[in-house]
Amino acid sequence: MIKYISTRGGAKPQIFEQVLLSGLAPDGGLYVPESWPQIDIKSLKGKSYIEIAEIVMYPFVKGSIERKYFKDILKQTYNCDIFRNKDIVPLHHLDGYGKDNIYIMEQFHGPTIAFKDVALQLLGRLFDYVLTKRNEHITIVGATSGDTGSAAIEGCKSCSNIDIFILHPWGRVSDVQRKQMTTIDAPNVHNIAIEGSFDDCQNMVKSMFNDKEFRHAVNLVAVNSINWARIMAQIVYYFTTSLKLGAPEKEISFIVPTGNFGNVFAAYCAQNMGLPIKTLGISSNKNDILTRFFESGKMKMSKAHATLSPSMDIQISSNFERYLFDLLDRDANHLANLMTRFKETGTIALNDTYMQKARAQFKSSCADDDETLEIIKEIYDKTGYILDPHTAVGMKGTKKIAKEESGAVILLGTAHPAKFPDAVEKAIGIRPALPEHLSDLFERKEIMQKQPNDLNKIMDYVRKNINI
Repeated sequence: MIKYISTRGGAKPQIFEQVLLSGLAPDGGLYVPESWPQIDIKSLKGKSYIEIAEIVMYPFVKGSIERKYFKDILKQTYNCDIFRNKDIVPLHHLDGYGKDNIYIMEQFHGPTIAFKDVALQLLGRLFDYVLTKRNEHITIVGATSGDTGSAAIEGCKSCSNIDIFILHPWGRVSDVQRKQMTTIDAPNVHNIAIEGSFDDCQNMVKSMFNDKEFRHAVNLVAVNSINWARIMAQIVYYFTTSLKLGAPEKEISFIVPTGNFGNVFAAYCAQNMGLPIKTLGISSNKNDILTRFFESGKMKMSKAHATLSPSMDIQISSNFERYLFDLLDRDANHLANLMTRFKETGTIALNDTYMQKARAQFKSSCADDDETLEIIKEIYDKTGYILDPHTAVGMKGTKKIAKEESGAVILLGTAHPAKFPDAVEKAIGIRPALPEHLSDLFERKEIMQKQPNDLNKIMDYVRKNINI
């Protein structure tokens, strides 16, 4: 049975059930597995998504959920009624483009047409199972730069044991992203528009978790990617996709558009579990704190810029702490000191020894809005395929790596283009239509509270609106 430890070393090892319901460790760190289970990849050949998900994830939940119940949860989650595709994350080959070795892993076939559905549909059901077993009620408070919020709400809206509060930056998400959150009419769902940036929203959530009195009073639980269960669920599709393209005999490369580092950290986890990945690439937009880190060895926070790819308009990559913990050879004291320094000064730096290791593990790239529009147009003109702006940001790094390598290079298609119709229309003159299940989205009534960037007021709002 795998236990979980805090990246900052100040918390007792926990089992999955405890980690699921806490999110952030009491010392302010993030939970990571004490060890990595090893997967026999050849034994996965010919198996379905659900079968592979069970084999890959069960070691992480063993001791908290019986295997037969876990399998039932997976069947309830990963089916065509929810994801509208039997492959869950199907592959699209960009036929005839470049060296003919680029594929798009389409992660947008879930209810909210973005990659976060894959993890959050599972997370809601895991919460439901564990809370029913324990006869408990929780309060979820999450911050979103656009996609997490709607996916979390979709996953939790029917859970009678949960109140969910989602904070998003006012005017800094797309109309589709906002509507997907604010048109859900459920008594346990609360949408809060904050007059600030995503980082302001995320900092509020972290402050609430670090306030022990508040945290215990409302039974606070994380739904953001600081919750290990989300990373765990994302590991699966790196295995399923690699198997389709010849793993383990063939090494596959993955390029991930990322802001919070969770999606690409899941690929790093898959590597640690035995999946042969040749190259891991990360791509960012103008908010390029991650790219600058890999280039310079310095992580320096700057002002968050609003871009055409708003889900990556982030300066504090919360999941990056998990990677730093491993990069620093799991030295919790070193990591804790670094994170304290970053909080106080907005800057940290690592020496050449660590950076050589980091650059061997990740390649990085970034693309501004002009380049994003150019890439959307180029891919559409040459292949007829429409990228959303986040996936287009990732295409810049993908093109470079695909030229250098002969094997398959997979770009994660993190959102449906209709989620960002203004950017797509600006690039190619075509406004992509929403899928049928969302075709009446703009006719639905919105329910939302606009609030100032004031932590105490938001905490008061949560206290007054919970059903505990």
